[in-house]
Amino acid sequence: MYQNIILEEKSHVAILTINRPDQLNALNKLTIEELNHALSGLNDNQQIGVVILTGQGEKSFVAGADIKEFAHFSISEGGSLAQNGQNLLFDFIENMNKPVIAAVNGFALGGGLELAMACHMRVASKNAKMGLPEVSLGVIPGYGGTQRLPQLVGRGKANELIFTAGMITSEEALVWGLVNHVVDQTDLLSTCESIAEKIIKHSPNAIRSAIKAVNAGFSEAKNGFHIEIEEFGKCFGNAEFNEGTTAFIEKRKPNFRH
Repeated sequence: MYQNIILEEKSHVAILTINRPDQLNALNKLTIEELNHALSGLNDNQQIGVVILTGQGEKSFVAGADIKEFAHFSISEGGSLAQNGQNLLFDFIENMNKPVIAAVNGFALGGGLELAMACHMRVASKNAKMGLPEVSLGVIPGYGGTQRLPQLVGRGKANELIFTAGMITSEEALVWGLVNHVVDQTDLLSTCESIAEKIIKHSPNAIRSAIKAVNAGFSEAKNGFHIEIEEFGKCFGNAEFNEGTTAFIEKRKPNFRH
């Protein structure tokens, strides 16, 4: 069905693998479009509670965007490239109604790091290296990197990484707060799956509302506290709230996925 990605579903967890190992899984137009198509379907699939996003092989999560596709773009074409990419993939992931975990299995550079940062959590293998080298090419990060990196690590560290076009190790990324966990390459997917299993035990509706509320706190156009109150109230009109509170009172585990 897909040329550049592989989709696998395990019970309530979907594993989406970018499959361009010969190009270190670099993002090109087709890959972004295929990811959007697959993620759109997963977003609407009520049986899927968590998505794990990774790259094929042990060298690279995503080594960046495919530079050959835009090396000769004009100003307007460059702007459209960034806008379309954010709409189709990066902003789309951030605002999905279920968590997306990035399993960073190697290099996450440029658009690759931006892709990982758009996910709700990041788990990295010990060999992973991360950076935003765009200024070395005469451009800046265009898929949300200048916005999400400061949110995750603070302005000073973000400026250093962006301005120097440097790379950091997975252990440094852990100290910076850029990733949640660092594990051996062989344990990467199982660790992500373990986190996913913990998530899918809980109310899908509440998880969806929590994503909206957390994201609103980072949006200048929204009042995060107001969105939290609104989403909190919505939970009371949902059958999952009734199940959760009834299970608590009856001293049993709730069953949110009948």
